[in-house]
Amino acid sequence: MGAYNFVFLSVVGLAFIFFPETFVELFTSDDDIAKYAESCLRWLSYGLGLFAIGLVLNQTFNGAGDTMTPTKINFFAFWLLQLPLAYWLADHVLQSPDGVFIAILLGESVMTLIAYIVFRRGSWKRGQV
Repeated sequence: MGAYNFVFLSVVGLAFIFFPETFVELFTSDDDIAKYAESCLRWLSYGLGLFAIGLVLNQTFNGAGDTMTPTKINFFAFWLLQLPLAYWLADHVLQSPDGVFIAILLGESVMTLIAYIVFRRGSWKRGQV
């Protein structure tokens, strides 16, 4: 299932990276909003394939009855990493919304990496439902 999600979201991501204006113009004609939407779509699309794998891995833990593992992974990747990083990049480094978009990309990537490492260790298999 992970391979199918990876391929599908990677293809969608490529379409969003190369033709974001095509998709954004379906939702807005405001040039200022379109500029930010296209930037967001591009940045987030770089990680769509990885995000697909991360989602499948996290749901694997849930399906095995181990709900604490994805909770801990998500808490670390999103609350402790992504949110402060988004503030810092957007407010202090880039001084633009691109900092938020990059932080989301990094948070999702870290979530996937951690989920992969935990999955490979196999400790989730020992859980009792």
